[in-house]
Amino acid sequence: MASAITSIDSQHAEMIHDCQFDYYSKKLATCSSDRTVKIFDVSGDIYHNSATLTGHEGPVWQVAWAHPKFGSVLASCSYDGTVAIYREAPQNNWQKVYDHKFHDSSVNSISWASHEFGLILACASSDGRVSILEHKNGLWSEVYFQNDTLGCNSVSWAPYSPATSHSEDGSFIYRLVTGSCDNVVRVWKRTENSAPGGGGTAGAGGWAEESRSCSSPHADWVRDVAFAPSSSLPYSMFASGSEDKTVYVWRQSEHGWEPSLLRQFEAPVWRVSWSVTGNVLAVSTGDHKVSLWKQSVDETWVQISALEEGE
Repeated sequence: MASAITSIDSQHAEMIHDCQFDYYSKKLATCSSDRTVKIFDVSGDIYHNSATLTGHEGPVWQVAWAHPKFGSVLASCSYDGTVAIYREAPQNNWQKVYDHKFHDSSVNSISWASHEFGLILACASSDGRVSILEHKNGLWSEVYFQNDTLGCNSVSWAPYSPATSHSEDGSFIYRLVTGSCDNVVRVWKRTENSAPGGGGTAGAGGWAEESRSCSSPHADWVRDVAFAPSSSLPYSMFASGSEDKTVYVWRQSEHGWEPSLLRQFEAPVWRVSWSVTGNVLAVSTGDHKVSLWKQSVDETWVQISALEEGE
């Protein structure tokens, strides 16, 4: 049984929705229904609140750190339909460098692409659209595609892989996965030299949906999706968690994306998250439990640890 290492006073006035360490685990970002993002400097077991970022007009659902090759860059998304991107320069002096006000409804999830692709952020919204922000030559560009009609809850980029991230002419192949309120998991693909531009139909902006070996196995809202980081495995893999209390692990095959049931849990699944090495999956559920799962040699998944609230 796992146990908590330490606890901190977040100084948030309302519920905390997300917390993320940066690449080196030297900074921790938290976000809350109090409409703020807080930055903590981390030194051992000491967490110092060094900054409070404001600007959102609704609860802040998620925060995400960009790769450090781009500097200290943090994105946040909110119920107010906006995405804010902040940069630290100089130390502990945070400035908003971009305010993304494209979506008509809550932006529920954000995800940075692997740094090999560049500084690119995907944003999933309750308006059913996924927007893609890219910073190049000092400017931010925006494209989008229509993912669904009921609302998108989560988005995650496929990691860069020399084997799967290049087309025959050497150009990049981008992939991302989405989870939606229509109970469907979708994988989207775009090649670097495909037509950019945004549009209101599926596949607009060069994005096209990849095939699945079967219809989506979930029977309720897909709350979260997460691609596994690059590993020694010869195939790509991601996990999906749903309100129907199930988690599926998907892998790419010649027949398309194939789901395999990890487990039927006792409560709705809220988040799925991979270890840095991509071989351990954390699952958090609505009964205040977090469990860790590892793939064995025969490719079955075995629970290796669990944590309940208060432990």
